[in-house]
Amino acid sequence: MKKAFLLASILFISVISTACINNFAVQELNNKAKEFMDKGDYVSAIERLKSSIDLDSSVFETQYNLAVAYTKAEDYSNAITAYDNAIKLNPDFPDSYYSLAVCEENLAKDIISGYVKVNDDDSIEKVEVEENSDLESGDKEEQKLSENAKKMIVSLLNDAVSDYGIYLDKSNTVDDREFVEKKIKELQQLIAENSQRTE
Repeated sequence: MKKAFLLASILFISVISTACINNFAVQELNNKAKEFMDKGDYVSAIERLKSSIDLDSSVFETQYNLAVAYTKAEDYSNAITAYDNAIKLNPDFPDSYYSLAVCEENLAKDIISGYVKVNDDDSIEKVEVEENSDLESGDKEEQKLSENAKKMIVSLLNDAVSDYGIYLDKSNTVDDREFVEKKIKELQQLIAENSQRTE
């Protein structure tokens, strides 16, 4: 009986030690990511934050910071996924919804403008400058959008409207309420315009 208790104590202590080591490693990776973010090196920050998540995916701040890094790198598709993960960990943090809505809106507008394309399998990729030369030279003709792209635009815009609304509902002191409400109306108009394209 005494031997079993000793073995259980050793296992418990090693679990605690591993947790402490992981928390220290997570903190170190997060600190390094912040240094990279401050320098504008978003790719390196993203790599550190992903490594931190590999060690402990339950830390809200790491998930949220990864989403912010993707947002700053203008990788809105991955930012949306990271914000969704952060919201699962802390659904009561209003800024997550606001930032998610911004990314959904920006991704939809990038698809509309032709800077991002939607593939047949609904995957998203940035358009190379050569492929996008008409836009770069100032030709603003409406891009030919696939049916998948049109549906994704409407879905992203609807999600953005919903997430802006959740942000307003969850935030007790919204200094920018008027701005966000105006943004919601603008997006609803954009949804109506883009819904007509899909019909």
